[in-house]
Amino acid sequence: MIDLHYWPTPNGHKITMMLEETGHPYTIHAVNIGQGEQFKPEFLKIAPNNRMPAIVDREPGDGGEPISVFESGAILIYLANKTGKFFGETQRERVEQLQWLMWQMGGLGPMAGQNHHFNIYAPEKLPYAQKRYIDETNRLYGVLDRQLAGRPFVGGEHYSIADMAIYPWIVPHRAQGQDLADFPHIQRWFEAVKARPATVRAYAKGEAIRPSDTPMTDEQKKILFGQTAAVTKE
Repeated sequence: MIDLHYWPTPNGHKITMMLEETGHPYTIHAVNIGQGEQFKPEFLKIAPNNRMPAIVDREPGDGGEPISVFESGAILIYLANKTGKFFGETQRERVEQLQWLMWQMGGLGPMAGQNHHFNIYAPEKLPYAQKRYIDETNRLYGVLDRQLAGRPFVGGEHYSIADMAIYPWIVPHRAQGQDLADFPHIQRWFEAVKARPATVRAYAKGEAIRPSDTPMTDEQKKILFGQTAAVTKE
């Protein structure tokens, strides 16, 4: 059994997508990031960066004590290794998928996240910052579109953790100032991933916890965007 500490954000959706695809049993423990539950001492023990998602594997493969994992990319790799699924059938395929997982973790996620912040959440609109992150998001979409030309999935012929990592960050493309019609290969891939039954189930679980059209209050923004070392002390 996997304990999933989760909130329906792009990084959270990655893990429910993977768990639904594999069929591995799991229990969701909601971490309401708008109420600051990510700063609770008990959560810090498994997620020292005060970010969800995080998992606790109560039945690790070595039969020992439970294993906790934080950072969504690390969780995807852990679950892929545990289940033997969605992480390449050859070394070359695994390398390709791993590169694109890291591309999402180091590029698309952070840049799209800043795009969301300055264009949706920031109390003061800063045109330079808005344009900077819209343009960089656009560049990254172009990189992804080229990668998907002539192949069904990001890492090649097989659906993988790379696709699961990237898809949730493309879901809010309109809010990021992007039009999928400009990226036909992404659009074809996006619709294919969206239609997968596991994706549908994963997003339905998120909607049940927090509907996607729920507005963020000023108090929640203060909790999410006012974090310093002093705030995150145990």
